[in-house]
Amino acid sequence: MPVQWLSWGKDWIGHSPSLIHSINLLLFGRTEVIDNTLNPDFVRKFIVDYFFEEKQNLRFDLYDVDSKSPDLSKHDFLGQAFCTLGEIVGSPGSRLEKSLTIGAFSLNSRTGKPMPAVSNGSGLWTESLRTTGLEASGGVPGKKCGTIILSAEELSNCRDVATMQFCANKLDKKDFFGKSDPFLVFYRSNEDGTFTICHKTEVVKNTLNPVWQTFSIPVRALCNGDYDRTIKVEVYDWDRDGSHDFIGEFTTSYRELARGQSQFNIYEVVNPKKKMKKKKYVNSGTVTLLSFAVESECTFLDYIKGGTQINFTVAIDFTASNGNPSQSTSLHYMSPYQLNAYALALTAVGEIIQHYDSDKMFPALGFGAKLPPDGRVSHEFPLNGNQENPSCCGIDGILEAYHHSLRTVQLYGPTNFAPVVTHVARNAAAVQDGSQYSVLLIITDGVISDMAQTKEAIVNAAKLPMSIIIIGVGQAEFDAMVELDGDDVRISSRGKLAERDIVQFVPFRDYVDRTGNHVLSMARLARDVLAEIPDQLVSYMKAQGIRPRSPPMATARSPPQSPARTPPASPLHTHI
Repeated sequence: MPVQWLSWGKDWIGHSPSLIHSINLLLFGRTEVIDNTLNPDFVRKFIVDYFFEEKQNLRFDLYDVDSKSPDLSKHDFLGQAFCTLGEIVGSPGSRLEKSLTIGAFSLNSRTGKPMPAVSNGSGLWTESLRTTGLEASGGVPGKKCGTIILSAEELSNCRDVATMQFCANKLDKKDFFGKSDPFLVFYRSNEDGTFTICHKTEVVKNTLNPVWQTFSIPVRALCNGDYDRTIKVEVYDWDRDGSHDFIGEFTTSYRELARGQSQFNIYEVVNPKKKMKKKKYVNSGTVTLLSFAVESECTFLDYIKGGTQINFTVAIDFTASNGNPSQSTSLHYMSPYQLNAYALALTAVGEIIQHYDSDKMFPALGFGAKLPPDGRVSHEFPLNGNQENPSCCGIDGILEAYHHSLRTVQLYGPTNFAPVVTHVARNAAAVQDGSQYSVLLIITDGVISDMAQTKEAIVNAAKLPMSIIIIGVGQAEFDAMVELDGDDVRISSRGKLAERDIVQFVPFRDYVDRTGNHVLSMARLARDVLAEIPDQLVSYMKAQGIRPRSPPMATARSPPQSPARTPPASPLHTHI
């Protein structure tokens, strides 16, 4: 039974940007960051598979976010809670409240500051974390520091996506020196009568008559496939300090919205407190549905079944900062006993993604080296030495070409990404009919040298059928890579915003298993770096209006089968 796992909470430590992430044996996911609030209500949901017969341990950590860095050691740890998925599902209304506690903690070896302790025996995995002074934030180890509220709901098999647009008229004026900065918050009702946030619009500044942008939302997120379920919409005036002013609210349902633009979809925005106090109160404005459309959501598997091929390209960092390959301290050292970090990362990702490319021929490039015979520096050279055809046969062929290059080129520098990004983008631009999708894996040890050029190359590539995975090896600081990974802030160049988020970055050191179990740690690495590829592929196809092709006819007649339940999008990530 797939369950939609919703998480939000309130913290009593201080006014701070808040973020929750959950760990179930490994890092499962992170919410968005909400600024300046003691009571964050998170929109981002997590979809997990629920097994009645298994004990599925969960851990939630709350952080005060101080920067854009994904490194949790650079943020303030505020508290944590433990439970099982069964606890959430089995609670009244599948709604569980847990106290957040600082609990046992250890000191970070580099800073001497508190960080969450390793699991208390429940079998949960945790990574090294660092926080600033807990006392400064008001948290005391061992004491309660807020509450997290968790709820779970079984997802329907509805694959429809609703696209709609709203405007408002004559909203209440809330700002003393201006008008209002309105935005909408959508909630779906739960079976126990409570409401769960499912969407927020953007803020439209300084107007009482806003027109919000068109947005799309899965019908299962809006009403879980129940067309008559109540949908509540609240209207707020945005304030910089996070204390947004409530303007009013109205209710509707999916069935009502599906009528489209009509007199039935003009809603009075009502503030209950004003209505009780003022006899002549009518409303605080109106909200009108401008457009509504619904279409069936195409999944990653629909495109794969229709014949879409994934073209895999790898680019390897040959800069001198990796160290002399003949010495054991080098990141490129070829030990006779085990693979180095570059080979491990390449194998982990390549062995999964290779099955989505029929010919198993993969271009392999290097950058940052001096090439024989004249010693010219190249940031886009074929590992197999063939300028006309840099493709290698299978993952073993890439590894063979990589080892050959280590023996023939001189490690140099600098660390430039733009040439290899542009190389793959040229190939992706040649076929944009949905039959091919390119994935570039960049493995690097250092800080990027051509950030401006790389950002421009990525922004240009975002409109193409292409994704980029960056794996950072070694102990360097990779803060600059976060800017390329547009999970929170979309990358831009020369004032131009990328059409899609196509970059995923992870540091390899976060996946090194201290027990030496490379199989398990590399499986986690592959899962995390490949997790966004299905959504990125689908987002490109949708933006271009490309529908999946019909699957090829089977050669043999198969007996009829009952329709399979369509799983939600996220569990499909485990397939690549």
